[in-house]
Amino acid sequence: MKNNRFVACVLIPSVIFLLIFAVFPVAYGLGISFYDYNPTSSYNEFLGLENYKRLFTDEVFWIAVKNTIIFCVVAVTANIVITLFLAKIISVLPSKGMKTFFRTILFIPCIAPIVGTSMVWKYGMVGTDGGLLNRILGLMGMPPRNWFLTTWQLLAIIIVYTLWADIGYNVVLFTAGIEGVPKEFDEAAAIDGAGPVRRFVSIKLPLMSRTFAFVAIMTMANYFQMFAQFQVFAPDGGRSNSAMVLTNYIYKTSFSSYDMGYASAVAAALFMIVFIVAMIQNKMMHADWSYE
Repeated sequence: MKNNRFVACVLIPSVIFLLIFAVFPVAYGLGISFYDYNPTSSYNEFLGLENYKRLFTDEVFWIAVKNTIIFCVVAVTANIVITLFLAKIISVLPSKGMKTFFRTILFIPCIAPIVGTSMVWKYGMVGTDGGLLNRILGLMGMPPRNWFLTTWQLLAIIIVYTLWADIGYNVVLFTAGIEGVPKEFDEAAAIDGAGPVRRFVSIKLPLMSRTFAFVAIMTMANYFQMFAQFQVFAPDGGRSNSAMVLTNYIYKTSFSSYDMGYASAVAAALFMIVFIVAMIQNKMMHADWSYE
């Protein structure tokens, strides 16, 4: 009983905090998606499912869905491949100090404010006047370009920035997963004549299934919700909405058009997309999170 009381005393404040600042806002946002909600208006008409029906005829919404899926598929795939490769390289370094040094270097962009680093990339790397990309074009004898008026190139630049800013997390997780595999398995396979690539693919990766599933699912869910870099690089969605993603569309609909009821419907659609993708990933990876 004493232990139960202690657990209750510890958990109840956390549950209350979660209900107030997480569950209630989500429920409230879902509720206003059924209204023509405008915070500046004294009367908000009940629309029922009209906001959700509007999604099917909204061309910009479907462009945002397409861009979000392209961004997530390309960025998450590249993130996992790059971080898995870097983690493997770090795991074979001879000293613990060298491993710590390279993990720290790769993790530094993760702790920097994403808005600040996005601004640095926007003006220092991509800027029309003096940006690094245009300097490289100048060295090659090519005229500078306004990258913010491009289509797929701007989305590619945002993907590259996202990878630079975010790979540190997964490098640390994959490194821990690789180092957590018992060395006896690797040594036994080496004695049987398996090469380093075969040992990594056939032994370490299967034994890292939970780590791999966790990284893939969390990275995908996180990338679906990326917002700051899109708002910095393409606040209006870019040329022909080529860099418009769902989070940016929600913000624009809410705070530029003040159509918060419809924005809440878009947010609900984003939640369903993330939920479905996470469930599909979980099934495909056969992730078993229970311990015997």
